[in-house]
Amino acid sequence: MHSQDYDRLYLSPPHLGRHELNYVHKAFEDNWVAPAGPNLAGFEADICQFTGAKYCVALSSGTAAIHLGLRLLGVGPGDEVLCSSFTFVATANPIVYLGATPVFVDSEPSTWNLCPDRLREAITDRLARGKKPKALLLVHLYGMPARLPEILAIAQEFDIPILEDAAEALGACFNKQPLGTFGKLGLFSFNGNKILTTSGGGALITDDAELARQARFLATQAKDDAPYYQHSQLGYNYRLSNILAGIGRGQMELLADRVKRRREIFAWYSEHLAGLPGLSVAPATELPGSHANRWLTTVLLNPAETSVTPEALRLHLETHNVESRPLWKPMHLQPLYQEAPIYGGAVCADLFARGLCLPSGTAMTETDLRRVKNAVEELLKIS
Repeated sequence: MHSQDYDRLYLSPPHLGRHELNYVHKAFEDNWVAPAGPNLAGFEADICQFTGAKYCVALSSGTAAIHLGLRLLGVGPGDEVLCSSFTFVATANPIVYLGATPVFVDSEPSTWNLCPDRLREAITDRLARGKKPKALLLVHLYGMPARLPEILAIAQEFDIPILEDAAEALGACFNKQPLGTFGKLGLFSFNGNKILTTSGGGALITDDAELARQARFLATQAKDDAPYYQHSQLGYNYRLSNILAGIGRGQMELLADRVKRRREIFAWYSEHLAGLPGLSVAPATELPGSHANRWLTTVLLNPAETSVTPEALRLHLETHNVESRPLWKPMHLQPLYQEAPIYGGAVCADLFARGLCLPSGTAMTETDLRRVKNAVEELLKIS
């Protein structure tokens, strides 16, 4: 079967509903084609209602949210910020934007997120070197809640504020509390591949009124309260467009269903790929209290049980016009960050070497899922 015989199955394409256009059309009719307007305020209110956060500031990207969040926590030149190594580069880059240094921490194997033991080791060692970390950037990878009780306790013990990177985790929760609301600040991404999209966008959430005020101020070029353009601080052009916020408003109406569907897709893969030699759908189980959004379904290959590598499987899926992707390459293995401190590293390096993300879009049909399953089986059963 040749790849061109089928339409392409993408990893996580946008999935629009029927209501987004209503908000967008209204913005055009009312001439709110700017980084201000009713959709923007409405989208922020929708996010607050869903998460329970008191304040939300909608921004142009998740990266902008990380940048602003770190600055609001006082991160600046010469500081150090604790950060998961197993993440997308956009988590770490804003640390460097601010002249600070990322201190990378390994994952633990149950959630693939920050390891509490390695976190304590990193903090203790940095303190011994006379450098207290300024903040902890806590990632919930692939929508899986991290080990929050242990991590929150350690951060509190050492008085280190948390910026919670829930870019991939909108709709996930721990003990029924939405992710993004456990730190001093939390953030989401609405990139085109996320569970909810505005094509590009992000948001900061917080319960601190002053932090929210500062975020809005800095995101609009830090314009002082004057009748002319006066600026006393360095600001950014980081506000979300009112048009894009309209897409977000329509998407928010569908979020609960989108999370339900992603979890159903994960369960389907788990059932139908079970028993294949050397392959496991992982991380398989959620910790007590955790409710993952299962943004992407991921699999691991065991070299002791199969000669098939993730790259071989990826290339085989391409022959069926199916997109897949390696897991995130850890930050400590990136040429950009080869000089940065790393605590541990073997766990996330092993996951990267053995893992692959499968198509997980919420618009996938049973036929689409079977197409992926058949292609995976085809390679693993002949190897």
